[in-house]
Amino acid sequence: MNKQQILRNRPFGEPDDKTWELVKSEIPEIGDGEFLMKNEFISLDPAMRGWMNDAKSYIPPVQIGEVMRALTVGEVMESQNEKFKKGDKVCGTGGVQEYTVTDGKGFYKVDPTLVPLETYTGTIGMPGLTAYFGLLDVGQCKEGEVVLVSGAAGAVGSVVGQIAKIKNCTVVGIAGGREKCKYIEDELGFDHAIDYKNENVKRRIHELCPEGIDIYFDNVGGEILDHALTALRRKARVVICGAISQYNNTSAPKGPSNYLSLLVNGARMEGFVILHYTKRYQEGLQAIGKWVSEGKIKTHETVEEGIDNFREVFMKLFSGEKRGKLVLKV
Repeated sequence: MNKQQILRNRPFGEPDDKTWELVKSEIPEIGDGEFLMKNEFISLDPAMRGWMNDAKSYIPPVQIGEVMRALTVGEVMESQNEKFKKGDKVCGTGGVQEYTVTDGKGFYKVDPTLVPLETYTGTIGMPGLTAYFGLLDVGQCKEGEVVLVSGAAGAVGSVVGQIAKIKNCTVVGIAGGREKCKYIEDELGFDHAIDYKNENVKRRIHELCPEGIDIYFDNVGGEILDHALTALRRKARVVICGAISQYNNTSAPKGPSNYLSLLVNGARMEGFVILHYTKRYQEGLQAIGKWVSEGKIKTHETVEEGIDNFREVFMKLFSGEKRGKLVLKV
């Protein structure tokens, strides 16, 4: 049998016990050109909250009655697809379920001998690619610049900061709690950390970046985005990757009030999603993989177990009860 988490109701605010239903169904037979994948790890990402909303976005919403969409990594159990054979380890949008039948579109092989399999949901996966293209393409990061990153202990932010250090930038990370701040400074090599739970963020940004910032990589939105806008240098770039502080709001998202800083500093603010870069994934994966093998980028996954526990583990994205990439082991 195949355990699946089905979307039953669209949440208003935080997802609750009625949002998903755990069901059991028979594992379907594969057809010509398809393969059966046993999902071993499920990637839990803030974007999943947006996929539940019935609203126009960069990707259609998950429909009521469908398996919850998610990136997974696992093993091919049976195959009638010439590109994938039994025993291959693969990554793709397998959904929150134990088994997936797919035609292979959007799936790719991974090598479990290089890094642990769960790392392909994080640093050598979509979050790592998001960091790579967001910082280097959208942010146009240059050597010697000052880079500020929010959500700095998370899956994307932690890689952004490390890539910025590879590019010889001064990196300041914003994270929640002393433990996470110590982690990004001592283990990941950030120059400074700001604890948004215990420090005045606006004041600390100006203390640590007295001449301003060249790049602000935003993963949280809200008030912290507003604080960062007050510290922009001439021709600064603000990269809008996410706004996790706003995803469970029951009212309209809070927009920036200090946006005139973009005007007076000739700066720009630009949003993006990783799907804009599908044709260049291989480029990003090769670069990140090389940095990981050289020890220039460190990886960290918070692995929780049990598809039955999906909702409780998913909510750790918003409570901050994790470090690095949040993964559910099936």
